[in-house]
Parts: sequence; structure tokens; C-alpha cells
Amino acid sequence: MHRVTALVHPPQSTFELACAADVFGVERSGLPARYRFEVCAERPGPVATLAGYDMVVTAGLDALDRADTVVVPGRLPVGEPPSDDVVRALRRAHGRGARLVGICTGAFALAYAGLLDGRSATTHWARAEEFAARFPAVRLEPDVLYVDHGDVATSAGSGAGIDLCLHLVRADHGAGYAAHVARSMVMPPHREGGQSQYAAPPRPAQIDGSLAPLLDWAAARLDEPLTVARLAAHAGCSTRTLARRFAEQLGTSPGQWLLARRIAAARELLETTGLAVDAVARRTGLSSATNLRRRFLAALGTTPSAYRRAFRATS
Repeated sequence: MHRVTALVHPPQSTFELACAADVFGVERSGLPARYRFEVCAERPGPVATLAGYDMVVTAGLDALDRADTVVVPGRLPVGEPPSDDVVRALRRAHGRGARLVGICTGAFALAYAGLLDGRSATTHWARAEEFAARFPAVRLEPDVLYVDHGDVATSAGSGAGIDLCLHLVRADHGAGYAAHVARSMVMPPHREGGQSQYAAPPRPAQIDGSLAPLLDWAAARLDEPLTVARLAAHAGCSTRTLARRFAEQLGTSPGQWLLARRIAAARELLETTGLAVDAVARRTGLSSATNLRRRFLAALGTTPSAYRRAFRATS
């Protein structure tokens, strides 16, 4: 039996903990049990959760010394480093060969312990900028669902913890075993794309009067063959001047801004309408289903059809 031990910390997110508990801790009919799941805390006893109740944890840090896999399931606040005792316990577990897994903000704990230095990792997209600033020695990959180095693994935000845990089961016991676990959870064994498709489209930056009318004009004409030259002509300036204004006020180029607006518009149509992919491409100025697929793969790491399956609004 492979022992999986989750290290919880108040206030604990119950969802990230449940990601690991459901994958590793539930016995399933017709499937031989391969894992033994338990929970520990630095201070055994009542542990507050973000769900408004306390859970009673009886095991302490010494449980990590018996674990084959140590899971840190979302740790808050991210600006609070783990205690020296926790850091030593994590390093000790890693040193003797245990696999360490950070789900969502659990990656912060592994980074504080120095276990991600010189390696790639991921975390929730909303925490990516802070993670990168705190841990410059870690190569952050903000757009993937998980990163697995074999001995250390990290997942993106919340639900991506399930993706990582199923991936680990697949690595341990094969695709068939993992597929059985996924089916019982009513989950796909493997999701397409990365977490950028789950991040909300960015809000427009603060802009002054020189660009605001142009942006509104262009946003209303995404289905037309807009070019940088046409944008500059409408703004009454040269393409060089327009590029400078975009760089100063939006931090991007006119062409990149226009592409981002078209992709955002395509996302909305895929979520809210039943239009064919080719029609979505034409309405957003991306010309064809082939070009839309190429742009989606480059920007979001998934296809328009897969994005629609994941996000199509239902009545």
C-alpha cells in the first residue's frame, strides 16, 4: 500500500484537500485499493477550514516520516512561510525519497522549503505574479495544469489538483486504473489545455482620451479587416505614433491588442451561443475555423471545441 499523507494548515481549503482525498482515499468497487490516505498537521487537534468548520486531525508531523507521497493541499496565507519544523519535515521526507506534491497554493510551501529551486513549477494563475516575485530561483510555468518532476510535483489552481492526482495515479498504476478512478469521480482522465483558459479575460487598462475612442471603435468592428494602418488612420496619426501610444498606455502593440480582443470575443461567443466554429471565426475577424483553432492553441493551450465543451453556458 502506497501511503499518501496530506499536511494541512489553518485556515485549510477543503476543496484542495478533497482533491487528494477523493483520488487517493476512496475505496472503489471493482478496483483494488492501492493507496492509504491520512491527514496530519503541525499541531494535531482542531484545524480551522475556509468552509466555516473545524476538522479534527490526530496525526502530527511525524506522519510525514512514514509517507510515500506528501501532499500540501493549498496553504494560506501564502505570504506566511512554514515554520522551521514544517520545512525540516518536508525536506526530510524528500531526502528519504518521498514524492512531494503541492496543490494550488501548496506550491508556496514547497518553494519556501527550497525544494523547487532551479526547477519549474506552477500554481494558481491569480497567485502566479506573487509566486514569481517571491521565488526567483523557481521557473514558473503559469499556463499549465501541473508540473511533475517525479519527486516533486505542483498543480495549478484548485480543480487542477484533481488533474495532477489522476496523473500521479496513472504514473503509478497505468492508464486503465486511473481511468476507472476518473470515471467514478465523473471526471475526464486527462483534460486538454492549460489553466490560462480558466483565467478571466483581463480588464482593460487605464487609458486616456487619445486611445479610448479608437479602442471602442475597433471593438465594435472586430468582424471587419482591421489593420494597424487602418487603426492609425482612424486615430489620425502615424503607425509609429500609434504603436508608441499603445506601448505607453496598454503595454502592448496595436496588433497584439487587436488579437487579444478577437480571442476574448470568440471566447464569449463559444460560451454563450451555438454558432459553428467557422461562424465564430468570421464574426471575430479571425477569418476561418483553422485560424481560430491555431490562435486558441497558441493563446489558451486548447481548441475552440474543447473550450466550448468546458464553458458553454447551460440554461
